[in-house]
Amino acid sequence: MPGVRDIGADAFITAYASHLKRSGKIEVPTWVDIVKTGSFKELAPYDPDWYYVRAAAVARHIYLRKDVGIGALTKLHGGRNRRGNRPSHHADSSASVQRKICQSLEKIGVLEKSDNGGRRISQDGQRDLDRIATAVVEAAKEDESDEEEEDEEEEEEEDDE
Repeated sequence: MPGVRDIGADAFITAYASHLKRSGKIEVPTWVDIVKTGSFKELAPYDPDWYYVRAAAVARHIYLRKDVGIGALTKLHGGRNRRGNRPSHHADSSASVQRKICQSLEKIGVLEKSDNGGRRISQDGQRDLDRIATAVVEAAKEDESDEEEEDEEEEEEEDDE
């Protein structure tokens, strides 16, 4: 059975974010449309569903590692702080945003607090993420088989002409 490690990050995060949005379990704060995700950013994210995408990325990151704290997540989602004519440096993202996402994922049972600090994936969360990963792999196989059938049909049409 394929797991989260077996598929690409982009495909999994997209699928899990859409799953979180469809389920409606995750509680999105009221400030998501106006908040910046880091002090080094100039504007809020353009994508209205960025909270779900970030939650999916955080869940995947914690799934792949054992215990992850808020500080590690701020470094992960940080970026380049452009400082004018001086050299750019790395800047961490907002810890408040990371904390609220972890709290939202804890509320729906995907994450749990670890004994030695940070958060870890729960049993239900691991099962949920593996199920989404399996669905992504199956959808990719179906797309491949559909493409092969279309290619065969095109070859038959060319042979007939």
